[in-house]
Amino acid sequence: MTPQQQEAPPVRFVPLAAVAILALTACTAGREAGPSLGSQPRPSGSASAALPAATIQLWHGFSTDAEVKAFEQAIAGFQAKFPQITVKATKGVQDDQITQAIRGGNAPDVAASFTTDNVAQWCKSGSFQDLTPVIKQDGIDLSVLPEVARSYTGFGGRQCTLPLLADAYGMYYNKALMKGSQPPKTLTELADLAKKLTVRDANGDIKVAGFIPSTQYYENSPSHLAPMVGATWYNADGTSAVGTDPAWKALLRWQKDLIDWYGYDKLEKFRKSLGDEWSADHPFYKGKVAMVLDGEWRNAMIANDAKDLDYATAPLPVADDKPDLYGSGFTAGTVIGVPKGAKNPQQAWELVKYLTTDTSSLVTLSNALRNVPTTKAAMESPDLTKDANFATFLDVFAHPKTSTLPPSVNSVFNQEALATFVVKWEKGAVTDLDAGLKGVDKQIDDKLKLSGG
Repeated sequence: MTPQQQEAPPVRFVPLAAVAILALTACTAGREAGPSLGSQPRPSGSASAALPAATIQLWHGFSTDAEVKAFEQAIAGFQAKFPQITVKATKGVQDDQITQAIRGGNAPDVAASFTTDNVAQWCKSGSFQDLTPVIKQDGIDLSVLPEVARSYTGFGGRQCTLPLLADAYGMYYNKALMKGSQPPKTLTELADLAKKLTVRDANGDIKVAGFIPSTQYYENSPSHLAPMVGATWYNADGTSAVGTDPAWKALLRWQKDLIDWYGYDKLEKFRKSLGDEWSADHPFYKGKVAMVLDGEWRNAMIANDAKDLDYATAPLPVADDKPDLYGSGFTAGTVIGVPKGAKNPQQAWELVKYLTTDTSSLVTLSNALRNVPTTKAAMESPDLTKDANFATFLDVFAHPKTSTLPPSVNSVFNQEALATFVVKWEKGAVTDLDAGLKGVDKQIDDKLKLSGG
C-alpha cells in the first residue's frame, strides 16, 4: 500500500509500512460517546441471530475505485452473515482524522489505518479499545497469525488492533541486466554484484546503478534495511539500542563503503535524476537500476506500468555472518480496531473479527490489492492469486525471523532521528560513528522520558 496514499495516485498498491509519516498527535481521553467492549453482555448462541440490528460506521484509507470496490466486496460478505447490521464505509480517512474524532467524542465504530506508527499511542491511551477480552470470549486463536503480525498490532499487553493486510519487503531484480547472475544472498555478494552491474559514462557519471545504497532512495529506510543485519531498535526497557547493537554499525559501514565506491556526489546526481517512484517512469522499469528493495505491491504496479519487464524477486541479502536470516525481511501492515466511543462496539467487533479472520474476505482483499493476507489459512488458500514473484513475499512474511519496527509511543520521532543521522553519515559529515549513534540514543531516550516512559 503506498506511502503517498494521501496524494491519491492513479494506481495505489499500498506499501503499508512505508506510508508517508504523519504528525503523531498525542491522543488524550475524549468524551465517552458509547459503551465499551465488555460493558455489554455478549450474545449467546448464534452471534448472527443474537446481535441486535445496528448501523455502524467504518472509516478506512482506501481511495481508488479498485480498492474501494474490493473493500465493499469484503463488507458484503459480512452483511450476508449479519443482515441486520448495515455498514456505512467512509473512504480515504487518515490517522490524524481518526485521532481527532476520538478526542472529540465522534469516533466511528471501526477504524482502519495503513500505518502501525500510531498503534502504541492508541493502545497506551485507550483511544482504541482493548480487544483481548472479546478475543478470549470468542475463542480466537491468534497463533493463526505470524508472531510478527501480532507484535505490531498491540502494545503494553493490550491487543487494541488486529492485522488486516500486510506488506513484506524483498528484492526485485532485472533479469536482462543481471546477465545470468543469481540474486545475492549476502551483503558482500550484493556489493560485488552492484559494482559489476553499474555502468558509467566517460565522465564517470552513473548511467545504470547495480543497487542504490542510499537511505534517501525510495524504500531504503533504516527500518526496511535493519532486518538484513538483524539490527534491533530498542532494549527490553524501551530505551534505544541503536548505539549499542553492533548490527547497526555493520550495516552503516557496509552502506557507506558502497556509497563511497559510487562517489556520494555522483550517486546523488544520479538519484535525483530518476523518475517518480509511483509512476511509469520508475527507474527499475526503465532499466536504470538492476536491483531494488521493495514491497510485494510492486508486482501489481509492474503488471500495470511495465508489463514487458523481465524481472524476478528474491529475499533480501543478509549479513555474511548471519545466514540464518536469509529468507526473512521487514513487514508491517494495515491495522483495524474499535475506537473508544464507538456507539455499537459489539457489532463493530464482529466486523473487525470477520475482516481479519475470515479466509474468503482476506483472499478477496489480497487478490484485489495485491498485499499479503495475514492468516495462515488465507496464505495457503487455493483461491489466492499468486505466482513465483508474489510467492516470494508470502514466504518472507511467514519466515520466523521476519521482523518489524517494534511499537513505540514515539515511533515517528525515533525513525526520523535515525534517518536524519544516516543522511549526514552518507554525506561523510560524521567522523565518529559510535558517537553519532549514541547521540541518536540520547534523542530517543530523552523523548521517551518526556513521554512518561
